[in-house]
Formats: sequence, C-alpha cells, structure tokens
Amino acid sequence: MNQAVITVTDLTAGYGKPILNHVSFEVREGEIFVILGGSGCGKSTILKHIIGLQPPLSGEIRILGDRIFGGDAAEAQRARRHFGVMYQSGALFGSMTLLENVCVPLESFTALPPDARRLLALMKLEQVGLKEYATFFPAEISGGMRKRAAIARSLALSPQILFLDEPSAGLDPITSAELDRLILRLRDEQRMTVVMVTHELPSIYAVADRCVMLDREAAGMIATGVPAELWDNPPSEKVRAFFNREPERKKTTDEVMK
Repeated sequence: MNQAVITVTDLTAGYGKPILNHVSFEVREGEIFVILGGSGCGKSTILKHIIGLQPPLSGEIRILGDRIFGGDAAEAQRARRHFGVMYQSGALFGSMTLLENVCVPLESFTALPPDARRLLALMKLEQVGLKEYATFFPAEISGGMRKRAAIARSLALSPQILFLDEPSAGLDPITSAELDRLILRLRDEQRMTVVMVTHELPSIYAVADRCVMLDREAAGMIATGVPAELWDNPPSEKVRAFFNREPERKKTTDEVMK
C-alpha cells in the first residue's frame, strides 16, 4: 500500500459554527481521491481547510508530514508548496493571456529569469493541450479550455498533489469526459496524487480510486471506499440513493418521532 500523503485527523470544520464534525481519512500517494456528496454537505468547506484557506475548529491536517495549521510559518509554507489548486471558477486573470496566467506562480515563488518562466509555462500549457492558445485571453476560449488552463497554472510549480474543485461544473458531457481523461493522464505521467471535489457520477466512476462521502444531516462522513463497491454494497440508504441518483426518501411521522 502506498504511503499516506495527506492525513486528516479528527477534523471539525466550519466558520465559527461546525459544519463537519470529527472527520478522519488518508489520501495515498498516486491515487485519485474524490470528496463527494450532495449540495451543502461540506465538500468545499473541507477543501478550504485542507489547502489552508480556513483554520480548523479542531483536529489536524498534515500534507507530506507538514501541518497546514498548528505549526510555525515555515512548516505551513512547506505544506503549501507540496500542492497546486484548480478552483471551480478557474480563477484566471481576465486581463492576462493564458501564458501570463501560468507565469504568475513562477514569478511569485521562483527566481527564474523571464525566458525560463515563459518556457516552463509553455510546457505546462502543452501538458494540457493548450500550447497553441498561449496568447489567447480567457474570454477568447471555451469553458473547458479555461478549466484546462487553470490546471496548467496549478501545475506551474510541479506540485506533488493536485486539488481540483468541481472541475466538471458547467461543462457538457463530452468536454467533461475529455477533462477526466486529462486528469488520469496527468496522474499517470506526472505520478501525482489528485484530490477532487465533485458530485458528478460519470467523473467519479471514470477517475476515482477511492472516495469519501459527506452528508449535511450527519455533519460528517457517512461512507468511504471504492466507488463501485459503494454502488454495489451501499452502507446506508443515503449512500444508495446518491449512487443511484434517487431522491432521498422523506421520513414518516413515526420515524421523525422516534
């Protein structure tokens, strides 16, 4: 079994008030790990905590052994250098070309000269199939291409771990499937670990090695494992309904009173 590169231990997450309680899981080296669940279950919340945008109410997060919170500034900085992030919206700078967007982290975190930054940025765009669009602005390309450009920028510093927040959101099925293939290729060619937040079943089945399912009512985890196994042998009615895309059954009056 590959070593754990991310460990989440007894995490309580939220914004003053807990949204998720006592969540624990590991992400192993080289796997595609999916955080899934319905709307409002805390998927984006837990991602913000793992990547250091929001401190936990309690518990611990370690990335390749380094604490994202709870240690000194140097340890937190090391933790952040281990990963790249593609946000749901892409978060590209509209006034910059794709090449300039990918150069941003290189300008901020390396001492490379301009020519070297440009060459490396072109290589990252080539990895996602966008080298010929390097001089285009985000508004001049499709939504799927913007997602790929955002992935290229997240790869600029050659991270060991890639976080993807709802990468298929707003994409048609064909473009979404193309993005799934890109994610698999990057994992295999770059030997990366990928953590993806999504509720899209086709993408979950296409790319996930393992997953954890969150639930709003439970305020935490309700399942973890291989997607196909959770589909075949769901541990609860909620898990079965999610993987079969069925609406949640309303409780009867007797059940509510118990």
